Amino acid sequence: MRAFITGGIGFIGTNLADRFLRDGHEVVLLDNLGRAGVQENLNWLRAKHRDRVEFVEGDVRDSVAIEQAMRGAGVVFHLAAQVAVTTSIANPQEDFSINAQGTLNVLEAARRQNPMPVVLYTSTNKVYGGVDHLRVVERATRYEFEDLPDGVSESCPLDFHSPYGCSKGTADQYVRDYHRIYGLPSIVFRMSCIYGPHQFGTEDQGWVAHFALTGLRGGHLTIYGNGKQVRDLLYVDDLVELMIGACENIKRTAGQVYNVGGGPSHTTSVWAELQNPLEDILGKLPPVEYGEFRPGDQRIYVSDIHKAEQHMNWHPRVGIVEGLRRMVEAWGKDQRAALAR
Repeated sequence: MRAFITGGIGFIGTNLADRFLRDGHEVVLLDNLGRAGVQENLNWLRAKHRDRVEFVEGDVRDSVAIEQAMRGAGVVFHLAAQVAVTTSIANPQEDFSINAQGTLNVLEAARRQNPMPVVLYTSTNKVYGGVDHLRVVERATRYEFEDLPDGVSESCPLDFHSPYGCSKGTADQYVRDYHRIYGLPSIVFRMSCIYGPHQFGTEDQGWVAHFALTGLRGGHLTIYGNGKQVRDLLYVDDLVELMIGACENIKRTAGQVYNVGGGPSHTTSVWAELQNPLEDILGKLPPVEYGEFRPGDQRIYVSDIHKAEQHMNWHPRVGIVEGLRRMVEAWGKDQRAALAR
């Protein structure tokens, strides 16, 4: 099988490409090299898989480049995106052009192929907005949903909040509708917090990796809010398994939307609860200061993952502590390998 991955040397793309290449498939990776760390990811893939890595430097806003790179693909993973709420607020036009127009370019290129490939789009839980209609209680170390022990399901009303939520939500709905109108075998993953190796997190996006990298490299952290905000975390290997399962079960998954995360059994508050296991793994925590809650920040978001579990016979396997340990150990191995080259 030939897979085409936009954002192919980003965090998720690198892990997904590695899995496909290990399984003997052809992979075409498109990326504009715009994010910090992606060149390191490309170097890592090339060192491991040599000339089997087919890389195209390009942008999803370039419809011609997308169509050319996609030719012959049986499955398309559309991961490329502008990923930060803060950036979308500062520059909403660029955010829209990447997330909304870029996705439409991918869909149109896929629609013109014969046969049409499977298209899996990574959306976001931000399409549900602040979930302000749900009752939330504050505990000693975390917020909790008062009436949703299983988390937020796909039936939750859409409420695009922030330009980022609007652009990703627009793309989300286009991907769904291209199945209804054109028969494109498309799938939407509305994702919570994904973490793991090859993630170069920043203060604005990829917070789990950002916290760990700051501890390893030195520096200080700013925790926005009180640190009790709760998220469900999903280790990237578990996500890759789900992506493969969704494509293999396309007769059932085509046209479907799935909330994707660690679910209720893989939750943590972003600092009040995470700091202790992080300190155990790193040996020392970076200095911390607190700031105000940021616009669009949900007090709590937990994915109800029952639909994904039922449709694809899948469940998260890697716990948070084990996932953090794997991530930190992988960074150490990669750094030693880079020095040896």
